[in-house]
Amino acid sequence: MDVSSGGPWAGTGLDPLGGRVLEYLVGHPAADTRAVAAAVGASDEETDRVLRTLEDELLVIRIAGRPPRWKAGPPRSSLGFLLARKRSELAQTELYMEQLDEIYRAVSRPHDPHLVEVLEHGEEVSARYAYLLKGSRHEVLHLAKPPYVTEPAEGSAHRDPAETAVHEGVRLRSVYDSEGFTDEVSLETAIRGTAGGGEFRLSSGLPVKLVLFDRTTALLPLHSDRPSAGSLVVHSPALIEAFAALFESIWERAVPMSLESRQDWPVPRRAHGTAVADERTREILHLMATGMKDDAIARVLGVSRRTVQKHVSEAGSALGARTRFQIALLAAERGWLDGGPASGERPRGPAGRS
Repeated sequence: MDVSSGGPWAGTGLDPLGGRVLEYLVGHPAADTRAVAAAVGASDEETDRVLRTLEDELLVIRIAGRPPRWKAGPPRSSLGFLLARKRSELAQTELYMEQLDEIYRAVSRPHDPHLVEVLEHGEEVSARYAYLLKGSRHEVLHLAKPPYVTEPAEGSAHRDPAETAVHEGVRLRSVYDSEGFTDEVSLETAIRGTAGGGEFRLSSGLPVKLVLFDRTTALLPLHSDRPSAGSLVVHSPALIEAFAALFESIWERAVPMSLESRQDWPVPRRAHGTAVADERTREILHLMATGMKDDAIARVLGVSRRTVQKHVSEAGSALGARTRFQIALLAAERGWLDGGPASGERPRGPAGRS
């Protein structure tokens, strides 16, 4: 088969050597690394690297022995799963493209003061945020990613928006970027923004920082890497609709979390010889599925990195999985992630700064 650019493997993410290795194993019951390397014309080191990558993607299976041998998984199910994931990622990217193109075309045209405003100073942004938050009567939707604004602008006479409470009955929903939990400041920002109320979820790769007020007004930074250097206030109904659709699509696939209580839970139990994932293990696996590293998971849950690694290791042993990807996949298949750490409805409280 042709595995060059444009060949049958182009849409899978596999490189040409990976395609040749998989093709060889599909046609042979089992083979060790040296036999596969000789068949595909590559070194043992290159072939071993490719085989481990294919194993992580659940496309091949390692058979214990000396030396270990490799066997291809059923292509319809193993490749089918990979392609389904790629299609989902592509669909999400296409949605982002359309929504971001709408934003681009709007901000590229001369600004209509009734549709888009530009706030160039931190004091203006802080004051407008507080005004819009206190004026909200139905819901506030929040996408938060680093860098965070942790201090009010110098000389500002306005209160920190993080200290401004929403009104009774206002639903507050926040999605934080899981890749943003790299230090204590990021974690404290999320805790401060959701501890008193609202619903909190985690997702990786958020495309934009954004706050939507009652689906009538949006606030987003002029520069994604400098959120304190000015913001856009958007009133355009078309843009608001696009922003709301973007938020809902991210919210739907985000992982529900609660930071109100991060105490230790019991260790995993076993009943009748069957592994049962406890609350802490499920929460760790939920966070791991978002792409968070062990250090970030430990900060979010208020436990040690060793505790996180212990639970991941025990989950892997109970599931018979060797990689983090396999652990997350098998945990989902067995229902360990069902009924996860959803925050649910909580009392109203402050909205965190984006």
